[in-house]
Amino acid sequence: MAAAVVLAAFGSMGTAQAQSAIESRVDRLEREMRAVQRRVFPGGAGQYFEPQITEPAQSTTAPGLPASSPITDLTQRVTALESQITTLTGQVEQAQYRLRQIEDQMAAGQRALQARLDALEARTAEPAPVAAAPRNDAAPTASTAARPATPRPNAERRARIDAVERPSSGDAAEDAYVYGYRLWQAELYPEAREQLSTVAERHPRHRRASWARNLLGRVFLDEGAPAAAAEAFLTNYQRDPDGERAPDSLFFLAQALRQLNKPSAEICRVYDELLEVYGDRISDQMRTQVADGRRASRCR
Repeated sequence: MAAAVVLAAFGSMGTAQAQSAIESRVDRLEREMRAVQRRVFPGGAGQYFEPQITEPAQSTTAPGLPASSPITDLTQRVTALESQITTLTGQVEQAQYRLRQIEDQMAAGQRALQARLDALEARTAEPAPVAAAPRNDAAPTASTAARPATPRPNAERRARIDAVERPSSGDAAEDAYVYGYRLWQAELYPEAREQLSTVAERHPRHRRASWARNLLGRVFLDEGAPAAAAEAFLTNYQRDPDGERAPDSLFFLAQALRQLNKPSAEICRVYDELLEVYGDRISDQMRTQVADGRRASRCR
């Protein structure tokens, strides 16, 4: 009888120690789970989310075999929870490492693009203007020193202007650009400059702003003012590098530099910039024209 009492006492002590060990592991797991959740949900304001861990289905014990004790079942569940926390912690750390890598790559790309823009601007800088011009005739992206003279209005020129049809689609920016394009086609260059400048100034966020600034540079080329054209093309590229006509502006910038008798090295750098930034966006026709331009400038 005494032996039975001693065995029962030792059994109770063993059970209490096992329960104490399990409770310690559970407390540690809860602290680790809160730490992981703070990293995964930084804005959770200290909230604790219960882990979605379900108790494994109880298997039917064959007759005659001893059933596992509650402490054994709880120990198995705690072990599974520990394994899941370890896996989750590793995934969080990997995700944070990848995020840091992406942020570093984006920052490096932005620095490289800004460096190319600064170098291109320095190579194509124009001299300061030597004379002022009326505000309504000045192109917003070109030096007034290189701006062609505006002819005096007369009855014949007024008739040519009146003959150009004004569109009326309901989109003010679209209509203004199309009208400027038609003035350019009619070789009414001063009027086209003024109209295209208006589009760029009044509708800077419209898709046609990129078109207007690019066509403004082409107007200057047609007027024989490559210096003003180069500044207009460079401005369009710098102001809206994602604009629809930014690649065209780099292409025509190289042509303007050729007319200015700039060194071949500068022209080739513009072609390099065009292919590096927009190589997958330009048309086959422009790609052929770039290849011809590079050969003419003896680019490597």
